[in-house]
Amino acid sequence: MDTLTASLGMVSDFSPSEALQTEETKDYFVEKNGIRFAGTHLIIDLWGATNLDDPAHIDEILRNAAIETGATILHGHFHHFQPNGGVSGVLVLAESHVSIHTWPEKAYAALDIFVCGACDPYLAIPVLKRGFLPERVQLAEHRRGMQA
Repeated sequence: MDTLTASLGMVSDFSPSEALQTEETKDYFVEKNGIRFAGTHLIIDLWGATNLDDPAHIDEILRNAAIETGATILHGHFHHFQPNGGVSGVLVLAESHVSIHTWPEKAYAALDIFVCGACDPYLAIPVLKRGFLPERVQLAEHRRGMQA
């Protein structure tokens, strides 16, 4: 690893799917209950959570969560802050992104999962619960790009 990469953080070793290279152009907007929109954005707070200071563990859990939604991972990057051990990271998806910011000293993590198309961000919640064992989960949903 070169000096620049080491100072910026950890880049996920996960490679994007080859499906992207063969996939036809698609309209990733979805329609549910008569409403057309770009995708679902979940804002997730994990309280009383564990394993919040290990970038490799966080990378693995977020990759598994993204795959569970049906998304295609393009790139990941995670930064480990010192001395408190918090981690900020993002997975860039063909369908949007997953991001996390952790405060291990508060046993708290803030996550975003935004996916478009047929992906279901709610399928990531059990993966996050298994990986971080939170005592409490707060969740908010926002539908992005709603069309009149």
